[in-house]
Amino acid sequence: MKSDSFPAQPITRREFLKTSATAASATALGVGCQTGKTKPAASPTAAAAAVGALDASRSAHAAGSDIIKVGMIGCGGRNSGAAGQALSADPGARLVAMCDIFRDRIESAREELKKAKGAQVTVDDDHCFTGFDGYKHVIEAADVVVIANAAKFHPFHAMAAIRAGKHVFVEKPHGIDPLGIKLMQQACDLAKEKKLCIVSGLQSRFHTGYIETVQRIRDGAIGSIVSIEENFLRAPYRVTERKPEYSELDWQCSTQYHFRWLSGDDVPQSLVHNLDRSSWVMGNVVPVKCHGLAGRSSMVEPLYGDVFDHHSVVYEFDKGVRVYAFCRTTGGCYDENSSLISGSKGKASILNCRIWGETNWRWQGQCDPYQIEHDKLFAGIRSGEPINCGAYMARSTMIGVMGQISCYTGKEVSWEEVMASDYYYPPKPEECRDGMEPPTKPGADGSYPVPSPGRIKMI
Repeated sequence: MKSDSFPAQPITRREFLKTSATAASATALGVGCQTGKTKPAASPTAAAAAVGALDASRSAHAAGSDIIKVGMIGCGGRNSGAAGQALSADPGARLVAMCDIFRDRIESAREELKKAKGAQVTVDDDHCFTGFDGYKHVIEAADVVVIANAAKFHPFHAMAAIRAGKHVFVEKPHGIDPLGIKLMQQACDLAKEKKLCIVSGLQSRFHTGYIETVQRIRDGAIGSIVSIEENFLRAPYRVTERKPEYSELDWQCSTQYHFRWLSGDDVPQSLVHNLDRSSWVMGNVVPVKCHGLAGRSSMVEPLYGDVFDHHSVVYEFDKGVRVYAFCRTTGGCYDENSSLISGSKGKASILNCRIWGETNWRWQGQCDPYQIEHDKLFAGIRSGEPINCGAYMARSTMIGVMGQISCYTGKEVSWEEVMASDYYYPPKPEECRDGMEPPTKPGADGSYPVPSPGRIKMI
């Protein structure tokens, strides 16, 4: 895939807070995000206080003020949370533009954010945009774009923002198919070239306790890793009834987690967090191959769309280490969210920040990784030391997509195969238009067709 296959977005406003041309990338936080220097970025409070000392080329925008304009692409619950965290991260942040497929979501999110953040929310009606092209107007109006809409569009919208010279926070997953993830990697690489921030919503990498737990495991606290068990077992996510006035396209967009062409299903959508932690604890490596089992058992009514309700994927890494990964979205069942590491000298639970066996240890602190990722983003902008999570965000998502493809096809999938593929769920993001026909339709009984493992071919 060539990067020029996507239309370039012109820079219509001065690039925001241009960074030093001599900044060199180095790993920061111990988590794969990179900043311009080896030291961690300054705290948002200190950085904001120092903004007046920045030279004119780095701080001149918005008539020379220290205001950072924030735009939202997507106005559901997750992006409303992200926008609130962005405004909390920096006293100079102002929410100036919003877009969503649905006008009522924009108005609801704007009202709730106004209640929470007051004068930091300055979005007028002329900067509330609907439809598939709304993202273009948000990017033009903003200095920082927070993206948390249907995951199909995450790579496309992130690339558009980076091309326009804007900083980006983008929620997971960072694509739903091989073609999209390759575009996301290109966006991360371009951000590095343009010295822009791009921060991932894989928030585990920003959790202080997880960071220390993983480091202790990698330092040998449980010996050699033998196997890993990953669980993300929960009830169906955001099930809603169809409104009578909705077209088929409106309906599918309103419940996008339940349609494959929009969400990519639950392995990349939810289990990606677990798979990111597995790759991290293994040394940020990729699996050699995987095989998956999945299907629908009880969540089969039309309101559940065309996704599976259970998945099991076995990933094999070098030296024969296996990761046993499970996710399920069925109601009335046992739930668990865990990352359990078994070693030759003990065990560890990353989410509990605990190690036991020959070494017994537990982290006792508290932190909010969702807030920290935005604190780091805005500190990086203010300091001129851009943070870039490209070292892991596309890779971890591709591990999820690899497992999802194995579940759908019933075939063993190797890393080489998925990396060589340009498969995508049609239509491409740039081909989506208001009023278009969705790529899947219900059958006579109202239910949507689902993949048939052993019969479908994807790569």
